Parts: sequence; C-alpha cells; structure tokens
Amino acid sequence: MKLATLNDGTRDGQLLVVARDLKTAHVADGIAPTLQAALDDWGFIAPQLADLYLLLNEGRARRPFDFEPARCMAPLPRAYQWADGSAYVNHVELVRKARKAEMPASFWEDPLMYQGGSDDFIGPMDDIVLAHEEWGIDFEAEVAVVTGDVGMGATPDEAYGQIRLLMLANDVSLRNLIPDELAKGFGFLQSKPATSFAPVAVTPDELGEAWRDGKVHLPLRSSWNGHLVGQPNAGVDMVFNFPQLIAHLAKSRRVRAGSIIGSGTVSNKDTSKGYSCIAEQRCLEMIADGQASTPFMRFGDSIRIEMLDEKGKSIFGAIDQAIKKLEP
Repeated sequence: MKLATLNDGTRDGQLLVVARDLKTAHVADGIAPTLQAALDDWGFIAPQLADLYLLLNEGRARRPFDFEPARCMAPLPRAYQWADGSAYVNHVELVRKARKAEMPASFWEDPLMYQGGSDDFIGPMDDIVLAHEEWGIDFEAEVAVVTGDVGMGATPDEAYGQIRLLMLANDVSLRNLIPDELAKGFGFLQSKPATSFAPVAVTPDELGEAWRDGKVHLPLRSSWNGHLVGQPNAGVDMVFNFPQLIAHLAKSRRVRAGSIIGSGTVSNKDTSKGYSCIAEQRCLEMIADGQASTPFMRFGDSIRIEMLDEKGKSIFGAIDQAIKKLEP
C-alpha cells in the first residue's frame, strides 16, 4: 500500500492512504490519525489500512479526493530517529580518491553511518531555505526505509522482518561546511540541514520483483534545473543492504518503530548513469582534470528526485523543490 501525510496545520499532519496510480487519496482518520500512530501498532492498524487501500484502488472508497503532493508533508514530518548510511562504497571511494586519500579496507566490511536531525523534515515540494550559497549547497538522492521495533543486537534477517515502508530522500548537504566539522572529529551537524522526502511511503510489496535482497532494483532519477543528471540503479553496487544497515544501527541499542534509515547517495561504478549528488561529479572532474568545474546549487535552482517502475509510472511521487534564500 501507499501512505502519505496531509498538511493540516498540525506538527504531524493527517494520515492518508494513496491509490497505486497516485491520482486519488483517502483520509485514514477512522483508522489512525498519523503515520507514527500506525507504525506504533502496525500489526493491528496495517490490515485496516490495506483494506482501505483496496477499496480506493477499486473505486469503492467512500470519500476519495484528488491526491495533491503539494499539500503533503514528509510521510513522517518528524521521526524518533534518522540514521543515514553510506551503502554505496563507490561514492566514498571516489570522494577519497579525489582527495588523494587511501580508503580503509574496513569501509567494505563495516557500514559508515551518521545520526541526522529528525525533528523537522521538509515536505516533497517545500522550498529548501538556506542562508548562504557559499556553504556549497548539494542534493543527495537516496532510498530510505522506515522500521518497526528492532531489538538490540538484531541480525540482518531479524531486521529484514521489521522493514515497514520505503521512501525516497534528498539528504541535503552543505559541502563547504563539511571539512571543518569533520576535522573536529565529532561528525556532521551544521553541514547537514533538514532532509526532504518524497510524498508517498510504500510497503515493500508495492515494488514487486524490484524489491529483493533487501535492495530496490530500480533507477533513481535526479533532475537539476530540469536536466536529468543521474539515473543510477539503486540495486547495483549497494555493498550493504537495508537489513545490514539496520543491524549495524541496532548493534548497541534498540531501534524503535518509526526510525528512518537511509541508504546514502545512490552511486554506480558505471559513471555513464550520471550522479545522485554534485559532489560526486566534482570528484570525477578532480580525478580527471585536477580541479572541479561543476558548481554547487544556487538560489533559484531546482531539484527533482523520482523513481519510476518498469512501466514508467512514478512509485513514490517526486521530490520537487527550489533552493531559496533565508530572508531576515
């Protein structure tokens, strides 16, 4: 099934069930008020949402209305946890190669992951508002999962059974702030502003054969200012799958329902597929030419991130945003 959150003026919005073709939706207020409430009691709530989803797709729902992504918040407007991995080691390898730095062998065996802010996510068509272009504004197209409760020390197999939903993310990065922050030895903070998510979260079964081995085997499309700049396949070159990422997070803690785990920037070794973040393109330029020529994003730029099924239909709806300057 497909779920979204309507912006009704509250912090957590109102849960919607969305038709498979993304054309209509239905308020789920008689079942669960918010997506987090549904996740907290998934075993009881999910079958009821699935029944409404069936009625909506068959045209038999009582109060359907046109689905408008612009009226949506992120599926989880705020979450108990947002942990972003770096499952595409090719991306990390390119960044380090551009800096002429060796990559530790452990990066192929143990996932990289950082803890991001999760109190204020950005809706799929909301502006990305920032104070300065000089910070090096970049997009990062990613796939993410939402979990149920995962026990401390869970195995990847156990973690797999707790994957509730899949989403698309734009993990906005401020590249020129990153070096000084990492030099402190304490990770990202100011260089990772609020993350954006596509309007619709989907259960894994919606992907059919494209969901296998804990990965999504479909291209992830990124269009910058209307030009397609990347469509790498999210199932290719993903060294750590989602169950492994969740198990990594759960090594020393419990992971609670509603936690979001990101894949990191989708990246393929086949560079003809383009890029999912500007930094990767700049790294390729530095390796080839000794300097980067592609600029970072500027105020007024737009970014669209979307995944299509094998029939060319949008699965999650699109992240479609503009970069805007913070006004005093």
